Parts: sequence; C-alpha cells; structure tokens
Amino acid sequence: MNTPLIKGLLEYSDKKNVRFHMPGHKGRTIYDLAKLIPDIDVTEVEGTDNLHNPKGVINESQKRASNIYGTRKTFYSVNGTTAGIYAAITSSVKPGEEILIQRNCHKSIYNALVIGRIKGNFIYPKYDSKNNILTIIDPNEINDILSENKNIKAVVITYPSYLGICSDIKTIADVVHKHDKILIVDEAHGSHLEFSNKLPISAESAGADIIVQSTHKTLPSYTQSSMVHVNSDRVDNDRLFKMMSMFQSTSPSYILMSSLDMAMDYMINEGKNRLEKVLNYIDEFTYKVDNLEGISLFVGDTKYIFDKTKIVINATELGLRGSDLENILRKEYNIELEMSDLFYALAMVSVMNTKKDLDKLYLALKDISNTHCKKKLKIKEDIKFLQPTKYIEIYEAFNENSKFENLDDAIGEIASDYIIPYPPGVPVVAPGEILSKDIINHIKKFIDADIEILGLNNNKVSIIDK
Repeated sequence: MNTPLIKGLLEYSDKKNVRFHMPGHKGRTIYDLAKLIPDIDVTEVEGTDNLHNPKGVINESQKRASNIYGTRKTFYSVNGTTAGIYAAITSSVKPGEEILIQRNCHKSIYNALVIGRIKGNFIYPKYDSKNNILTIIDPNEINDILSENKNIKAVVITYPSYLGICSDIKTIADVVHKHDKILIVDEAHGSHLEFSNKLPISAESAGADIIVQSTHKTLPSYTQSSMVHVNSDRVDNDRLFKMMSMFQSTSPSYILMSSLDMAMDYMINEGKNRLEKVLNYIDEFTYKVDNLEGISLFVGDTKYIFDKTKIVINATELGLRGSDLENILRKEYNIELEMSDLFYALAMVSVMNTKKDLDKLYLALKDISNTHCKKKLKIKEDIKFLQPTKYIEIYEAFNENSKFENLDDAIGEIASDYIIPYPPGVPVVAPGEILSKDIINHIKKFIDADIEILGLNNNKVSIIDK
C-alpha cells in the first residue's frame, strides 16, 4: 500500500507524544465517534438534512449550539474559521466600504479584504517590552479612530490572542456599539471560555455581534469544524447565511458537523466539570514551575486578563530560545507543543488533557532546568511599530504583477506581500504599502537579530512590478 500521508500520520501517532497542540481532542475520542465514521460519512439524503438549507437535524443541532452559547443564531462551518471570517466580514462590509482590523490579526482577515474589495484601517496592539510579547487593544484608541472616521462599518478584534491575552472585550463592544458599528470577534482560540467562570468572559457574553470560533482548536471536535454565532439584531442574518453558503463546500462533511454536535453534548454533560479539573491541574503546574530555576511562565499582567489554558514558557535564562525548548521537548521527552518563537514556547491545554500530561511536562521542564547551562540568552531586539503609508488598497496590490527585489533596491517601492517578523507577529508592511527607507532599515534590524521574517525570500522582498 503506497500511502505516504497515512504512513506519516501513523508514524506520528505511534510516537505516543503528549499533545499540547491543536486539535482540542488531543488524539482522544469521546463517545467512540471514530468508530462511527464509516456509517455517518454520508451526503444530503432523506433524514440527513442540508447545511445549505437546514430544516431538520442540522438545524436542530445548530439551534442547540446556539442555546448553549446563549446566542441568537449559530451556523456550522466545515471550511474552518477561515470561511466564517470571510462570511462575517463580507456580510457586514460591502465592496469599497471601510473596516477597522487589528494589525496582528489572522491572515484570513486580511484575505477577506481582498475577496470583498474592502478598504482596511489598522489598530495596533500594545507591546510589553519587558516580556517581549504583544498584549491588548486599547478601547480608547478604537473610540478615537471611530470618532475620526465615520466611514468605518465594522471592527474586527482577535480575542483571545494566540498566546491567551485578552483585551477588554466588553468595553470594546460598548465603544463599537456607541458608534453604531458591528463588532466581529475572531474567537478562534476561545470556544472553551463560555464553559467556566474561572476563564475570561466569552465574546458572546460580552456582547459582540458576530463571533467566529475554531471549535476544533480548544474543544473535542475535528480539525476544520467551526461555528459562527450571531449575537445581535445589527447583523443581517440572511446576508450572513448567503455568504456562509458561498464560502463552504457544497459537499459539507457530516463527520465534521457530527463532531461539533458531539462536542457540544460532551461539554454540557461531562466536559464542563472536566474543564474545572483541568484548570486546577494548570494551577498546580504553574505553582511548581514557578520554583524551577531558569524557566518562567508568562501568566498575564494586572492590566489585562489571561487565558490560563495557554501555557507560555520562557527558558531564555537557560540559554534556550523558544524554538530550542520546543525541539528538546519533542526529541527528548515526546512532548509536542503548539508553536514557538524567539522567546516563548506555547503549550495549549484543552479539556481533553490530563493531570498525567501536565505532570510529564513539568518533569521534563524540571529536568531541562537541572541539566542545561545557566547562561542567559541575549537576544538583540528592537520592537517598535512603524506605520507605513498606504499607496493602494490591499486588494488592489494583490492583483498586481510582482517581483522580488533586494532590500536596498526596494526603497520607495510598493509591497505586494506581507512582511511579518515573528515575534512580535505584526506585519511591518502589508500589500499596497510603501517600503520607506526607515521600514527597510527596520527589517534589517530584525534580520540582524536573527528573528524569523515571513514574506522574505533569501532576504529579498516582493514588490509590485510596475
């Protein structure tokens, strides 16, 4: 049998790694759903309903999810949160209209501007220079922008961030609604928040208008299964449904929809109590790691709240970058994390992780603390935000011919792709923006600091070929 993909997946499975990465089921099954897959992998026949015209069991399942989250309406997305983001934005903002988005948002949000031919305005997150991490969006800055630009139709906020940082979403919702605008929240990493009062408030409870969730990231549903929640009468449900249908397959997966159905049933029966136990395990883990030499956890700040299911580990005091720590945990301890950057390694915990999982991670970190040299890693970094001049809109730049150019020769040219240093993960330049001398010099500083930069090709930048 020549099946290289299956072979690779089974080889990973055979390693029996402790999974601190997506999806939220962590390789563990609920209700033996896996055994049902051949039986439930069907199409639109009598009794199975139709996602694009739900009147039966799919409609009933979506209503149940809506009731669980306390929203007015819920749509299932089998094309992931990406499809939900596309639908939410293009149903709220028409071609040629304006939107305000978080500069460090997911790429799908930028892509929605291309698809919908929407004019983008940006708001930047705060940067914590002490901890080398992006933090919150200031509601006052949103208020100032909306006061100055009456043409903005909607605001898109990421909540919580990839690393678990939560802006004051309730105040942001109040500010956006004061200006009679629509608040869209990318809650890809927050589908679990509604199930515990020990976690930050959910965007649904905070009053956002449209919430898009990657259920599969933090709850036990299958990859690519997501939900879109409607939470106010500001939303045109008919147009949103039309866009959801447009961005989803006409052959939607009943396996994915069933996994959403099952995840909801699990959470309101067994999962909610299990989540409380997992949160206690995390507290115990955090307390123990606090006593390890050379290893620290980022646990938020008094200025904002933090989702503790995101374990953000720093080992630079041991001379280890985040990527070094991730590799050591994988190769020497069979622990697979979600991601890493220059400073941090991220372990994502879900309701399906166990005390044994967290104990194994703690013992690994303890061993690393005892065995690695205590030589602080000195990382040269110069994190600041330049605000480039927009020459043309993102969607216009996307459709232009492009070429790669040396950095020094690209001064004054127009970028045709994103340039994103990580960290901090915010585009220095977006398509359609001018590559000034200051921006080119800023990019060089990231290169000199050995910071990974997405969008460069052998230190060449993509520009519009005039």
